[in-house]
Amino acid sequence: MKNNKDSKFQLNWLKYPEYVNVYTIRVVATLVSILSIVYLFTENSIVLVFISYGFWARVIAGQIFSPLTLLSSKVIIPILGNPKSMENSRPKRFAQTIGGILSTISLVLAISGLIEVSKIIILVLLLFASLESIFGFCAGCWIYKHLQQFNVISKEICYECKDYDNRTKLR
Repeated sequence: MKNNKDSKFQLNWLKYPEYVNVYTIRVVATLVSILSIVYLFTENSIVLVFISYGFWARVIAGQIFSPLTLLSSKVIIPILGNPKSMENSRPKRFAQTIGGILSTISLVLAISGLIEVSKIIILVLLLFASLESIFGFCAGCWIYKHLQQFNVISKEICYECKDYDNRTKLR
């Protein structure tokens, strides 16, 4: 029989981090934007599989299973001098969930032969990823904040998230 310590260790790798580096998020958003453009030009559904997998991997376990996050945090961010600006991960995880839903819908549409509709969904995803990448504006985080304001998401879940507009921003 396994002891509690072993069980806790086994589940620890699935634990989503409490804080995330915004620079890593922006690099991942850049890579998602690039992959979205690749799909728009090639119509290759494998690209959508990779995008969808990446979003769901980040939602479930943070960076540990996401190739784009690993590339960003282990290779690109160190090349950039290891910039760090930490934010609460809950709004970012919510945004990743939206990305997962959009990319999965796009994948299902593409597999069903509805390529043009799939491309429209990816254009929306490209818009959101580009806003994060270029301007540091997280559309999913903005939605998260407004859901808190309307008490759909409790402010107690993420007290510091309620003041999203006044958080430390990248300059």
